[in-house]
Amino acid sequence: MMDYHEHMKQYYDRRASEYEHNESFREEPSEDLPGLLHAISLLPPARVLDVACGTGFLTQHLGSNLTGLDQSKAMLEAARRRVPWAEFVRGDAFRMPFADHSFDTVFASFFYGLLPLEDRGRFLEEASRVGQELILVEPTPEWTPSGRVEGWEERGLSDGSRYEIYRRYFTADAFAEELDGRILFAGRWMVMAKVSG
Repeated sequence: MMDYHEHMKQYYDRRASEYEHNESFREEPSEDLPGLLHAISLLPPARVLDVACGTGFLTQHLGSNLTGLDQSKAMLEAARRRVPWAEFVRGDAFRMPFADHSFDTVFASFFYGLLPLEDRGRFLEEASRVGQELILVEPTPEWTPSGRVEGWEERGLSDGSRYEIYRRYFTADAFAEELDGRILFAGRWMVMAKVSG
């Protein structure tokens, strides 16, 4: 059986072109986008690492002293086109190829909730090693029609392939409690929290 992380890498490698050609939030969640981008714009200038940056959709709003990290070569190619002023590195979020305290801020969007609980702890440890603070953006339970908090979801690609993906959704209260962090933005569809190292 394929390792879950290898399975995820394969899924996002194949999904990269679909993201790039059809990268917009569903109509309802896009209501939160102006508020989220405003909250991001209020972050102080910093050396930022965007972990699991994908195609750079939010990366482009994180400032000028910026590095993106992703395990997917296809996602990084798209991100380089979208955010040409940033540096992009292919690597593993659990063994980041950076020295201790290389960044002021580690940012990750729509990534933390894809990790099973034991991997979330490993990621938090690695993020605190390379950065002084961590900022996470995740979808709320409103994002899913079932309104459930966590579980396995089937995702389909345009080529007809199907993937089982784990997803945890967070209310603002649950997010702040799990991270022992502070909420910077709480919309209906998305929540952003800060954890100081």
